[in-house]
Amino acid sequence: MSGDDMRRRRGFTLVELLVVMAIVALLLTLAMPRYFGHLESSRETILRQDLAVMRDAIDKYNGDTGRYPESLETLVEARYLRAVPVDPITERADTWQPLPPPDPESGGVYDVRSGAPGTARDGSSYADW
Repeated sequence: MSGDDMRRRRGFTLVELLVVMAIVALLLTLAMPRYFGHLESSRETILRQDLAVMRDAIDKYNGDTGRYPESLETLVEARYLRAVPVDPITERADTWQPLPPPDPESGGVYDVRSGAPGTARDGSSYADW
C-alpha cells in the first residue's frame, strides 16, 4: 500500500463526523421534550398515589382509634405508613400540608395536601389535590 492509501483509511473525515453529530442532535431534539413530558407526568401520578395512600392511612387510623392522628409521623409510629413519603414535586418529605378536622378535639390531621407550588399539566394547583 502506498502512503496515500494509508492516509485515506485511517479514520473518519470531518464531514462524516459533522453529519453524524447533526443526526444525533436532530434525534435528541425530537426525543427530549417527550422524555421531560413523561417525567413530569410520572411525578404527578406518584403525587396522586402518595396522597391516596396517606388519606387511606388517615381513615384507617380514625376507624381503629376513633380519632384522627396528631401528625403524619403518628401514622408512621403506629405503623399505618412505613415512612412519610417524599413529595415527588418538591422532593422533600416535610412539605406536606396537613389539614385539621372540623372538630379540633378529634385529632390533628383530617386530610393532607401537597405543599408544592405551581400547577399540574391539567391546570389544577398541586395544593388543591
